[in-house]
Amino acid sequence: MMEYVQERVTTLHDFDGADPDAPTDRATVVVPMTERDHASLAAERVFSTLETVSPGRVLVALRADPGRVGEVRTWLETFDLSLSILWCDSPPLAEALASAGLDGRRGKGRDIWLALGVAAAESEFVVVHDADAKSYAPTHVPRLLFPLARGFAFAKGYYARVENDRLYGRLNRLFYAPLVRALEDAHDAPILSYLAAFRYPLAGEFATTADLARRLRVPRTWGLEVGTLGGAFEYAGFEDTAQVDLGQHEHDHRSVGGPDGLSEMCRSVGRALWWVLEDAGVEPDFETLPGTYREHAETLIEQYAADAAFNGLAYDRDDEREQIRTYAETIAPPETDTRLPAWTDAPIPPETVRERSREGLDAAE
Repeated sequence: MMEYVQERVTTLHDFDGADPDAPTDRATVVVPMTERDHASLAAERVFSTLETVSPGRVLVALRADPGRVGEVRTWLETFDLSLSILWCDSPPLAEALASAGLDGRRGKGRDIWLALGVAAAESEFVVVHDADAKSYAPTHVPRLLFPLARGFAFAKGYYARVENDRLYGRLNRLFYAPLVRALEDAHDAPILSYLAAFRYPLAGEFATTADLARRLRVPRTWGLEVGTLGGAFEYAGFEDTAQVDLGQHEHDHRSVGGPDGLSEMCRSVGRALWWVLEDAGVEPDFETLPGTYREHAETLIEQYAADAAFNGLAYDRDDEREQIRTYAETIAPPETDTRLPAWTDAPIPPETVRERSREGLDAAE
């Protein structure tokens, strides 16, 4: 591939297997993981690959019940890594969070927030990525870190989601992208230009300086990617932000409905977006927004259909339109802001998080 177009944020392309020198020894790699990821083929690949990268530290942000912690810990200890577990459900940690007024819903965002505080206290740079990437490669961490060594404060991964002769990345393609375009039509705001500048804004892979990591406000569940972008805009802006080509990614897929489905994820992403826009003084018109969102989504459907046909991929317009109708129903005024505080303002220090996690792990042995 020889495309080299630059966006509003610096865009680093993979022309031919880019494997840049990067300060991996000065970084902590945060991997959020649930007990269901334990010993999966994707997680096995991630940690085995990290062995070849040799980052300074690996911090597993683990959400698991007490009865499963031991076997997960035993499995993780088989990898030749400077690895530690942050047990996000450790009972002593839960008590400490409740005492600090930080008890609330468990979720991926909560787990990563806890890990960001600990990682930023230990390393100069922090890299975050999921444990379910079936196409994980040893170049991913160096690519994400490379911009930070050159003075950038925040780097976001982007990639193609094409599997089984189909286009995936549905939440990004069919909800986030047309929604931000609709908002741009109604508001001339730099934050919206920033949110639209990324090729895969809902990617879970990013890297940040420790200083920026301490300044991020993170939603408790899904939507943390948008919350992260909001903090990056405020503290890094266009000038100190980069996005990095991570090739083609294969992730687990979700159904549209159900408690863990894409429609529920839409609600969380929408909430995170409204909170970010509120910080920037942007007030969406929720009477007209669902309609303009659907107009932009319909345009994108035709564009995706042409792209799919060009590449000989299967494409179901009716299914995509049905998803858009479902997603449009989630667009509603913001609820109470439940983001976790920046670590610079948190009522509990990262050292306490680390200690209370360790107490729980020791008791679970």
